[in-house]
Amino acid sequence: MTMQESSAPYDPYSVRKVMNVEAPPQVAWRVFTEQMGSWWPLAHYKIGKASAVDAIMEPRVGGRWYERGDDGSTCQWGSVLAWEPPSRLVLSWDITADWQYDPDLKTEIEVRFIADGNDATRVELEHRKLDRYGTRAAEMRRIFDTEGDWGRLLAMFAARVVQGPPR
Repeated sequence: MTMQESSAPYDPYSVRKVMNVEAPPQVAWRVFTEQMGSWWPLAHYKIGKASAVDAIMEPRVGGRWYERGDDGSTCQWGSVLAWEPPSRLVLSWDITADWQYDPDLKTEIEVRFIADGNDATRVELEHRKLDRYGTRAAEMRRIFDTEGDWGRLLAMFAARVVQGPPR
């Protein structure tokens, strides 16, 4: 797995990350969408009061994207805006700068899975429309780019892909 910089022009209201993973697009897609709870750091990257035990993406346009707590509770993060397996996924990220769900926020995360030979995939992630954070847009861009960063999350995802199916 290698992290690369995107060649797209700089946009102050988006964060772009690129990661190569050692698996074909179908496998990368499945781990990203169906097994998110196996690589997402739920102990720290959660918004619910309960301990999070899974991250779930309902596999359809309009589906929910949420965490499930150990008490059965759910906390929505966003929704599925585009579902095009195994090549393209667009999610709304509706978590405010105060880390609360707000269905009206609607920043967007687009993830593309591009075949790179037979057994590798270039994963391109863009988190855009960060201007919707208003006066906190620059702060949130910095968090997504360097602190709570999509690059680190993609590295966790890539490591999970290489491990193979969960036991």
